Amino acid sequence: MLHLRHLVAGSTLRALCLASASLLVAGSVVLAARAEAAPVSAVVQTAFASDRLSVEVVGSGPDLILIPGFASSREVWRAEADRLSATHRVHLVQLAGFAGEPWTHGDGPFVAPVVEELARYVREAGLERPAVIGHSMGGLTALLLAQAHPERVGRVMSVDSLPFFSAMFGPQVTTETARPFAAQAAAGILAADEAGFRAQQAQTAAGMVRDPATRAAMVEWSMASDRQAMAAAIRDVMTTDARPGLAAMTTPVWAIYASDADGGAPAAMADAVWGREYAALPGVELIRVDGTRHFIMADQPARFAELVDQFLAD
Repeated sequence: MLHLRHLVAGSTLRALCLASASLLVAGSVVLAARAEAAPVSAVVQTAFASDRLSVEVVGSGPDLILIPGFASSREVWRAEADRLSATHRVHLVQLAGFAGEPWTHGDGPFVAPVVEELARYVREAGLERPAVIGHSMGGLTALLLAQAHPERVGRVMSVDSLPFFSAMFGPQVTTETARPFAAQAAAGILAADEAGFRAQQAQTAAGMVRDPATRAAMVEWSMASDRQAMAAAIRDVMTTDARPGLAAMTTPVWAIYASDADGGAPAAMADAVWGREYAALPGVELIRVDGTRHFIMADQPARFAELVDQFLAD
């Protein structure tokens, strides 16, 4: 869920992150290549005013909210949003501080305020229990939204996302023991010079996605992100544990996760981690997608589209 093998010092952590197929970072200019072939719906910028996020809307029909991950642009969802706009009203979220969206909160909290602003958006836009799909950090956000405001959410799909990211370092890890590593990861983001940071992001992208266009986009969106926002977000995600709230959840949840025998997470390891971390969630639908790294929508677009259609129809 996070690209900490490049943000946290130590060969052990790097190896663990690599073996767990990383979980976070940017988006996909894949749009540049794919949007030409896909019909483009009219894009409407909503009047919703927030310093935590903005929302664009395409299509008409049942409501669907798409949340991107760490340092990602909403464009990571564009091909899927264009496809779904024929049957759904799709709400494309952009989180403040990422991919050029302004950030005004310094090193303050990131995740919890976003959850509350999403709940406010659902309420003020008059959405009736929309489906919510989130990638990586966006998946954690969607899960927290359903826990805090179950009356606002119809169903959730988390895409290559865990309820507690730091559990990738082992089942014994807690929010307290993760704190020093979270602080180290944040400090690494803030300390890197421009050239070093770009090289770091390029190396990260190669391990997180097979698709070349998405790799290039990931780097550019990371470079356009606010470093303080990234540091605040990474601290929050590494120390946010949604597992205590799983057992009481009644919102249907699908957890889609990646497996890649060539440089990503081996299937057996992915199955073990996702099975363990979602074990307390009643009725969770766990689905592994093989031959893909963290950005499933880019590496396996046809399979991903098939799963989204099943999720929305269920």
